Parts: sequence; structure tokens; C-alpha cells
Amino acid sequence: MKDQWDKIIIGIDPGTNVMGYGLLGIKKKTPQLIAMGVIKLNKMDDHYMRLRHIYERVTGVIEAYLPDEMAIEAPFFGVNVQSMLKLGRAQGVAMVAALNRDLPITEYEPRKIKMAITGNGAASKEQVASMLQRTLKLDKDEMPEFLDATDALAAALCHFYESSKPIKSTSAKSWKSFIAQNPDRVKK
Repeated sequence: MKDQWDKIIIGIDPGTNVMGYGLLGIKKKTPQLIAMGVIKLNKMDDHYMRLRHIYERVTGVIEAYLPDEMAIEAPFFGVNVQSMLKLGRAQGVAMVAALNRDLPITEYEPRKIKMAITGNGAASKEQVASMLQRTLKLDKDEMPEFLDATDALAAALCHFYESSKPIKSTSAKSWKSFIAQNPDRVKK
């Protein structure tokens, strides 16, 4: 499977009840869905066992699909500090699974992901899912029950967009500024 893609990006939407993942394959600068799904954790009472399960499942997905990069949604500040702490732990465990496989990780704020996918940083999960369906030409039967999976796929697509942007040139704006920046390249 790995050979058919130029690059594979895994996206993660961290969660302590449901964690989403999505994998995009890039071929000739075109993103395509490889897989998406969720890791259900809400039946486990012990928070530490949830973290262990996250690590094992994310590691399993990484070993199965061999992604080149990880894009992960950053936890957003909420009212409940305990929820924020647990979410940060879940994110950290997913990141360790990637780091143990030497995957580079890029973190994106939820608003940035929504903006990249829909053009609206305050878009709903449903709007993100709908735009992903259109952009990636997904059939209705490919759309998951849990929007955590589409949120993870959105993180991967956001990363594809961000990493595909041309690098801004730091070249000189005029001959005078070129000479000032490169005095060793001017013959006298």
C-alpha cells in the first residue's frame, strides 16, 4: 500500500471518550482518502487504561498504514480544566506513538483546520464533514457515524494544504537590496 502513494498523512482528533483518526494518501499532489475511523474509549472507566488503549491503537494504525507525517488537533481551552488536562494527556499519548515511529508531528488549532477546510474558522463539525465529502469526492457510505473521524481527516487535509504552500521567497526586492544582502557576490 505504501508504494502507491507519494506521501501518507495521518490526522488525529484527540479525545478521551472518542478519538478520531484519518489517513490521506497523496499521489501527484492530489489527496485521497485511505481510511478513517474512531477509537472508542467511553466504555473504559480507568483514565490510565484509556491512555494505554490510545497508545496501542494509534501505534497499530501507524504500523498498518506507515504514514510519513502526523497532523494533530491542538486541545482548545475550555471551561473545565480537568477535561482540558485529560484531553492534553490523550493528545500527548498519540504524539508519543508517532514519535516512537519517527513521524514528524504538526499541531493545528481547531480554528485553523476549520478555516482551511471550509473557509470559516467557526464552522460546525457537520460543515467540515460536508466540505470534506465534496473535496475528497467521498460517497455517503464512506462518511463515518462519528464526526471525530472527519475532524481527524480535516487535520490531515489541513496539513496537506499547509505543506503544499509555496515557500515565501526572501529574495531582494531591488538590486540595491540584493547587493546589501550579498556583498560577497559582487565583483569590484
